[in-house]
Amino acid sequence: MVSGGSAIRGSRVGSGPMGEQDRGVHAERIAISYWDALGNETVRYFAANLPEEEIPEIIDSPSTGLPAGRDKNNPPQVAKNEPYKTHLAYVKERRTDEEAAQILDEALLKLRQRRGTA
Repeated sequence: MVSGGSAIRGSRVGSGPMGEQDRGVHAERIAISYWDALGNETVRYFAANLPEEEIPEIIDSPSTGLPAGRDKNNPPQVAKNEPYKTHLAYVKERRTDEEAAQILDEALLKLRQRRGTA
């Protein structure tokens, strides 16, 4: 025979539905909708007394990972990812072929002088 008279296993005496009387009064809040480029809507809730400038204009959509904005008709577009650049690619952006040839010639001259073959 089972001792105790609880009809629901795991419940405690005095446990009941939790509500505002147990947790306190909820703060007023506002719902802000965000849309991504695929048309998915995400709703975020913010405190009603939060200044407008503290509410983000763009968030990451939890379902797609795309940026989501407040304007349903003009959602933010995905920023184009730049491909990985090597060190040589950055150097080529800064130097012309003539400058590169001159630097290489100077470096080879220093190396030959050090070795005594210049």
